Amino acid sequence: MKKTAIFGALTVAGLMAGAAGAATLDDVKARGKLNCGVSTGLAGFSNPDANGNWEGFDVAVCRAVAAAVLGDPQAVEFVPTTGKTRFTALASGEIDMLARNTTWTLSRDADLKFTFVGVNYYDGQGFMVPKELGVSSAKELDGATVCIQTGTTTELNLADFFRKNNMSYEPVPIETNAEAQQQYLAGACDVYTTDASGLASTRATFEDPSAHAVLPEIISKEPLGPLVRHGDDEWGDITRWTLNALVAAEELGITSANVAEMAASAGDNPEINRLLGTEGNLGEMLGLEADWAVKAISAGGNYGEIFESNIGESTPIGLARGLNAQWTDGGLIYSPPFR
Repeated sequence: MKKTAIFGALTVAGLMAGAAGAATLDDVKARGKLNCGVSTGLAGFSNPDANGNWEGFDVAVCRAVAAAVLGDPQAVEFVPTTGKTRFTALASGEIDMLARNTTWTLSRDADLKFTFVGVNYYDGQGFMVPKELGVSSAKELDGATVCIQTGTTTELNLADFFRKNNMSYEPVPIETNAEAQQQYLAGACDVYTTDASGLASTRATFEDPSAHAVLPEIISKEPLGPLVRHGDDEWGDITRWTLNALVAAEELGITSANVAEMAASAGDNPEINRLLGTEGNLGEMLGLEADWAVKAISAGGNYGEIFESNIGESTPIGLARGLNAQWTDGGLIYSPPFR
């Protein structure tokens, strides 16, 4: 199916869901759990462990929202989605939010009628090849077979890159990261292309990661973040400011280890007091309890803790903070003021 056809069909669904979805907070509270769309399995980002418990960088955002709204980070139903099914799941109301390495674009805002509530990972599209191919640059890939997930921005970026460089390629369409990994390792494609973070995640699961190289070219901007349906600004505010709370907590030195102590006795930093609910009424403005942010931060830690424990340099994924460092450390991660 052409991507434009997918977009057109979802526009109608998005409008219908937007009109009917103006009480997501009430639905979540009545249900007693948050329905959160995630990937079908991407190590470090959203993946079930051996016992079926979901964990990862994106999963942590879902748990933080559940903690802020319901007081319980475990009150989440994780719904695996593919590149194709994720938008239908959100538009139809099957899920309350999508936290699945999804790129913020104009058409997804304006045509699909979704609201991105922020960026939790600044990324870009890259290429991975077996080292035995002897390729050192993406500009040497003329005529290559390329594994590409359908229904994604990577399809369009790939076509643009090869066209601009007067090269040809043969796409090998796949729907999930697991399928891409299987096809790539089986030699069905010379190259796997997706977000660079996804390549790092995939390579980390290989028996011999060192036999595969991520090429130096980054061919796009991929601001990844959670999203909700249009038409429910209250729910959009809750998910947006929960993400912001995790970001602000890192900047302000609030961690999972000290948040309870800091909330128990108001200090001399008014922004910390407002964030933790010991001063002002920000929780009330969101329709939540005063300590909503305390619960969100307690769920899995601040943004930095979540990054380091799931995808950071000490993990098998091995990602440096780079652009995803706090703005005070030369990165792009930044929260608007809590006031």
